[in-house]
Amino acid sequence: MSEGLRERKKRQTRQHLSEVAIGLFVERGFDQVTIAEVAAAAEVSVNTLYNYYEAKEDLVLPPDQASPQRLADIVRARRPGESAARAVLAHLRDELRRRDRTVGLTAGFGRVFAMMRAAPTLTARLEDLGRQMTEALGAVLAEETGAAPDDQMPRAVASQIGWCHSLVYSEIGRRLVAGEEPDAIAAAVLELLDLVEDLLSERTLTYALCEGSSRSA
Repeated sequence: MSEGLRERKKRQTRQHLSEVAIGLFVERGFDQVTIAEVAAAAEVSVNTLYNYYEAKEDLVLPPDQASPQRLADIVRARRPGESAARAVLAHLRDELRRRDRTVGLTAGFGRVFAMMRAAPTLTARLEDLGRQMTEALGAVLAEETGAAPDDQMPRAVASQIGWCHSLVYSEIGRRLVAGEEPDAIAAAVLELLDLVEDLLSERTLTYALCEGSSRSA
């Protein structure tokens, strides 16, 4: 179903508010800018801003984009015959090749990442988000494989996949702050993913194969 006028206007307002806020945060620092200042710069009331974003951190990491379900959703959507780990690796490779904004490979994002890294509440949000992603993935793997409650394999595999995902973002961030261009970063991180895949065990790489409507370990 196509997006209606009201939905489009709401999406555009959300995007405008986030862009204005991030511009101020990059210029002055996340902790030095108030919600009232963001609202004034965006020419809306504080109440209107809170109607779109419940917390200041959400302006940088919107819940609909920085979702705890990211890894679980990638795995749920994998193709028949594809394992959980290989699905995530393939998804990351695709984002890197497309220079997707999801992985921060857009012009000027280095300054945004530096701002985020300098803000304790944002780094804490990112760390908690990574933990939630791993936990949600572990729950999906346990459900799909029919693992017993005391089976540690789903959580262990989810942790390895979560580590790989975090490593990719950490490496992208490190290179962005160093001033490298998106194309060079993408090439380097694609090589890193090849290395990571070589390091993962065959058991991890073949765990939770998708079998169409049913899945097994």
